[in-house]
Amino acid sequence: MKQLLNWRRDPGVEQRKMQHEQRMKQLESETEQLRSENARLAAIESRLARFEQEHLSGSNPLSSTGDSSPS
Repeated sequence: MKQLLNWRRDPGVEQRKMQHEQRMKQLESETEQLRSENARLAAIESRLARFEQEHLSGSNPLSSTGDSSPS
């Protein structure tokens, strides 16, 4: 029973627990950063897909110059 009580007073246990908690917070922060970056990249990818569909598919002729005369 004495050994069971002593491990709770072991400073190494507390230090490892604190290190573990710090690492968990760091991982949570990194995970949130990655989620944010993934959302940003998904938005960019969506804009790129719309651009490709509108300008590269050939289904809609480009008329961005406003000039209606044939070239």
